[in-house]
Amino acid sequence: MNVQTELSPRQKQTTTLMSVFTSFFVMSFLGQNAYFRAFLFFLTIYLVRHPTVVYIIAKTWQRDVISGYRFVRMLFYMNKMERKGWTIARIFQENVKQNPTKTCFIMDERTYTYQYLGNVMNKVGSYFKTIGLQRNDCVVLLMETRVEYICIWLGLSAIGVKVALINSSLKGETLLHSIKVANAKAIIVGSELASCLKDILHHNDIAPLPIYQYSDNEQLESAKFEFLPGATNLTKELDAQKIMDLSVDIESGRLSDKLLCVYTSGTTGLPKAAVITNLRYLYMCSAVYFMVDLRTTDVIYNPLPLYHTAGGIVAAGISLIHGATSVLRKKFSVSNFWKDCIKYDCTAAQYIGELCRYLLSAPPKPEDTMHNMRVMYGNGLRPQIWQQFMSRFQIPLIGELYGSTEGNSNLANVVNQVGAMGFVPVFGRKFLPIQSIKCDEETGEPIRNKAGYCIRTKPGETGLLIGMIDHKRAGTAFNGYEDKEASQKKILKDVFVKGDFYFNSGDMAVSDLLGYFYFKDRTGDTFRWRGENVATSEVEAIITNVVGLQDCVVYGVDIPHVEGKAGMAAIEDPKRRVDLQQLSSGIRANLPHYAQPLFVRLMNDIPRTDTFKMKKRDLTLEGFNIHKISDPIFYLQKNGTYALLDEAQYAKLVAGESGL
Repeated sequence: MNVQTELSPRQKQTTTLMSVFTSFFVMSFLGQNAYFRAFLFFLTIYLVRHPTVVYIIAKTWQRDVISGYRFVRMLFYMNKMERKGWTIARIFQENVKQNPTKTCFIMDERTYTYQYLGNVMNKVGSYFKTIGLQRNDCVVLLMETRVEYICIWLGLSAIGVKVALINSSLKGETLLHSIKVANAKAIIVGSELASCLKDILHHNDIAPLPIYQYSDNEQLESAKFEFLPGATNLTKELDAQKIMDLSVDIESGRLSDKLLCVYTSGTTGLPKAAVITNLRYLYMCSAVYFMVDLRTTDVIYNPLPLYHTAGGIVAAGISLIHGATSVLRKKFSVSNFWKDCIKYDCTAAQYIGELCRYLLSAPPKPEDTMHNMRVMYGNGLRPQIWQQFMSRFQIPLIGELYGSTEGNSNLANVVNQVGAMGFVPVFGRKFLPIQSIKCDEETGEPIRNKAGYCIRTKPGETGLLIGMIDHKRAGTAFNGYEDKEASQKKILKDVFVKGDFYFNSGDMAVSDLLGYFYFKDRTGDTFRWRGENVATSEVEAIITNVVGLQDCVVYGVDIPHVEGKAGMAAIEDPKRRVDLQQLSSGIRANLPHYAQPLFVRLMNDIPRTDTFKMKKRDLTLEGFNIHKISDPIFYLQKNGTYALLDEAQYAKLVAGESGL
């Protein structure tokens, strides 16, 4: 994406004239004092010589005032909660007292009040306290989306027990790994996922753990319903459990206590368990609530899984903490998204980037604009479809957010700046917690000066986003992972001064003259070809648009005897409708020669997570090996068109005889 890094001659002329006229206007009305007139005179000279300053102020003052006001409101709220020392369970308990009959969640046409959630939370906490779970123990929760999912981890948190939220799509070794790293004392599983757990029960790390199986009414009435061997019927136990006074347990909790473990997506390796404290959960929800300007009267549509940060914290947490109503859906559905929003009169919705693309790829229908949506917030909305998405669905505001489950590098774009994932005020940027430093785009390693310190980027330069670590503040703390070694790998030391510490986000971005940041790529996703760095996200965006918004993932592959990595694009095309002639034309028209993928693979399905993140690791390992891959692979010829990769051409590539 092209970003503005300097003023054009026309802009310089306009801002210079604006400075002069403004100064004369002020002087004519307020310039009675000689000292003030002198001050205005010298200020005018300065501004005339520095038109960029005038331009930046004129373009950003309103943005900075609005965002600054919201940020201050958030800080006041956070300070208030920190002084009180209220945990998430304590805050929710207060909401139950204040609004017992208000709807907290809606799911499957059923409404759940704050009092209902409060009762189930109490029963969960009371039961597990009775059977001997203690503060700082950990319990694994493996369950699909339902309101009781939230009640279970909330009830366990009331007695100080940490809960590991396991990805409901995991199986086999990956599921086993996720349970092992949590160091759990027990497992709670929904009956719908019992078979996944059954497959790994024989492992020594899992076999000794007590299992509590939860079933809803529909499952209990099903003829196919059965319990895992030795599992406790949690539904029956909770029905029989009496509500107890947990006030002492809740009051003894601290904001620094570990609340949840939320796992990274595992798209490039095994998932890591990121630690979420009560304070971190509170900050994530409150930052979004205040910065996006959400309200207690909002009805938020949330079709994302509850084990995920976006669905389980940023969306659901706003209901638990700030009193808005959330509509939950078990799985995202393109055909039902706007129908649900209309049915429940939703005014806000949580998105992730690919969700928006799926909605946009659907045929237009009347429901597209019959909703009352005033804001959609989330992360990953591609710049190439931003305006088209807002226009077609008539969304007044897109609140694009940047952050990660474990990270402290956070940005917000709440002024509809197309493509930007957030901004930092231009003046005083050096003193802010989030910084952008120069790095090797292929390896992600920071570039340091002769003194051994990192170098800040300038507008237009690609840099690595890092966040200053300060455990005294919720927004800058880094709680790490359950794996201490993995935590240390994310910390940069002696960045700008001796003894400072910064969190390495692994994300590369480029900023413009006004302080807006635009996502470039993940470190490691960028690869080097023909002496140039190729950002996979940019290539993916171009190809996706050319092939009609179909799923596409781009990665670098090794070719024997050739330096660097060649680009390869995997496109989801089960019906083989991709027009390779059109594709090659679109690629040539939009990408430099070094960024044009050498290989194109057409697949029935691209492996992805439940939150639509496409997994590159396995695809990268498979490369372009036609002996192992049954999908058709096409090779970029010298004339710029793609031809099927046959045995003869493959043999030349492997032997280093292709002339690359």
